[in-house]
Amino acid sequence: MTRWPDRRILDLFGIELPILQAPMAGASTPEMAIAVGKAGGLAALAAAMLTPQQMAEAIKKIRAASPAPLNVNFFCHTPPADDPQRLASWQARLAPYYAELGLDPAASAPTGGRAPFDDAYCREVERLKPEVVSFHFGLPEQALLERVRATGARIIASATTVAEARFLASHGCDAIIAMGVEAGGHRGNFLTHDMASQIGTFALVPQIADAVSVPVIAAGGISDGRGVAAAFVLGASAVQVGTAYLFSPEATVKPWHREALETAEADATSLTNLFTGRPARGIANRLMREVGPLSPDAPAFPLAGGALAPIRAKTEAAGSGEFSNMWSGQAARLAPRLPAGDLTRKLAGDALERLAKVGG
Repeated sequence: MTRWPDRRILDLFGIELPILQAPMAGASTPEMAIAVGKAGGLAALAAAMLTPQQMAEAIKKIRAASPAPLNVNFFCHTPPADDPQRLASWQARLAPYYAELGLDPAASAPTGGRAPFDDAYCREVERLKPEVVSFHFGLPEQALLERVRATGARIIASATTVAEARFLASHGCDAIIAMGVEAGGHRGNFLTHDMASQIGTFALVPQIADAVSVPVIAAGGISDGRGVAAAFVLGASAVQVGTAYLFSPEATVKPWHREALETAEADATSLTNLFTGRPARGIANRLMREVGPLSPDAPAFPLAGGALAPIRAKTEAAGSGEFSNMWSGQAARLAPRLPAGDLTRKLAGDALERLAKVGG
């Protein structure tokens, strides 16, 4: 077999290989996007931690180096209402660590750091016209969504359940990312917050493929060609890969995070809400073991990180990730250690070889 059994995503996005680089706010870079795009996959830029101006500058940098299609990703959360009591409770929960590290627990801490899609971002999308716009935590309000659609961009979003996939399809998404519970980073859930009932990738993909008519992109626990091939067999038209790209030299990964990724066993990760207030999968550390990994004390997304910031700053300066998020999926050990472009090509090539054996 030299051809992909399902070309819908390739034709929809105008790409050569059905490998999507996960956006990964804070870890991916324009250099990673350039390499993936040149290799034939779908490059991605995470915008949630960038200002509209920074996002525009990053897009221009990517465009200058590669004409390949680009996916720009945004968060769609609703900023939480002020809740001083909950913030005070969270600070009190962290007070022993402040004392241990000689920090003032009364010191003000920054909050936020992750902005939802709004008019300012939308104006830049209208001006720069990325080929694909993706959303996490659901979709923006209808007026904004229609403005994005009017640019000609293909719209995709993450679903963690079949119900979420049906919602996205009914609201005009061109393709749906079936995000299994194995995936690293923030869960894309928006209709349910019950983490106990989240579904694994290879149970989720065929059920979503059966439930919607648009193409499905498998995400979560896919780090080598075997996972890519399996996703196609189960009905996916492409895969989105995140953790494997963290090993590439193009990734922005702190030394302590990289070391944890290199040594992580299959059961090393957990879902936690301690770092931002929203469930995300990362490698377990001291904070997760002692306070969580999931805690009702953590303020709503994205406020939980504020009180943690002084603790993180001091421990990271000492070379420790015991109080910092180390996002990772469950299949880190399977990932080839390659530059982003080579990884993209290897994932696709290995998958085609395996699919040929299945079809032969």
